[in-house]
Amino acid sequence: MNGYDERFLTRNGLAARQLALLLLEYEPETRLPRVRDFAEELGCGNGTVQAALRLLEEAGAIETAARGHLGTFLVKSDRAVLWRLSGLGTLLAAMPLPYSRRYEGLATGLRAAFEEAGTPFAITFMRGAGSRVTALLEGKADLVVLSRYAADRLIEEHPEELALVVDLGPATYVGAHGVLVAEGGSLEEPGLRVAVDHASEDQRMLAELTFGGRDDVEWIECSYMQLPDLLVHREADATVWSLDEVQGRIGHGVDVLPLGDEITRDLALRNSSAAVVGRAESAAALHAIKDAIDPGRVTALQSEVIRGDRMPSY
Repeated sequence: MNGYDERFLTRNGLAARQLALLLLEYEPETRLPRVRDFAEELGCGNGTVQAALRLLEEAGAIETAARGHLGTFLVKSDRAVLWRLSGLGTLLAAMPLPYSRRYEGLATGLRAAFEEAGTPFAITFMRGAGSRVTALLEGKADLVVLSRYAADRLIEEHPEELALVVDLGPATYVGAHGVLVAEGGSLEEPGLRVAVDHASEDQRMLAELTFGGRDDVEWIECSYMQLPDLLVHREADATVWSLDEVQGRIGHGVDVLPLGDEITRDLALRNSSAAVVGRAESAAALHAIKDAIDPGRVTALQSEVIRGDRMPSY
């Protein structure tokens, strides 16, 4: 179906649009639920469901085949048409600023995976996990990308509103974090000034785990991308930063130390894994979005960008 079609503004057309959302969950050559099961789920009559299925077939969204006692099977579907008819529209994902090759690769992989699935997709970039989740809760974004650690914490705070869509696995969000210290400085100095960005859930959490046990620490608020600059200019003594950004960005004036083993062991997987989070308000829509993401495709493209084998495209 291209353009405006008045058939989808009728009662049968409305049912067809609702049915399109449900059919996004089914792969070709799978058996469909019975007409009366669809009717019960949609709250309409069997005849309305049958008319809706005919509309979808006429629009080129699906092709079905009745196979006797085996039931009705979905022979093929055009996911792009189903998505458009379902009314889901273009998905807007809020991601961290693309200041590392890893984030550029992640954006590249997500865009390609959605486009290959026939799902309209766009990206906006926002600093801070809290800001991205606020945009999600307010309906200004459909998906957000966070570390798995931040995702778990925020879903725990909003269990009825947020849901995990996919965890892309270790090293998809960051490679590792390290402690940055002003050159010649010592972490044992009393009154240590630690730079922190409270808008960054992960950086704040790691800084508090690393230095929060001390009662002599002075916290210096700073934007994430400016954290190393404070050390260079001696406006802070230490901070925690992603090692993805260290190479080529940290010059004279800053030393890099590893995080403590206990912190690394506890957070290595959750902190380094990229998680995609969506609103939990519609189970069918959330399932359709989950089905549109091929994690293997995302991570393969991300790896190509990180290695320099592919130019970022997002």
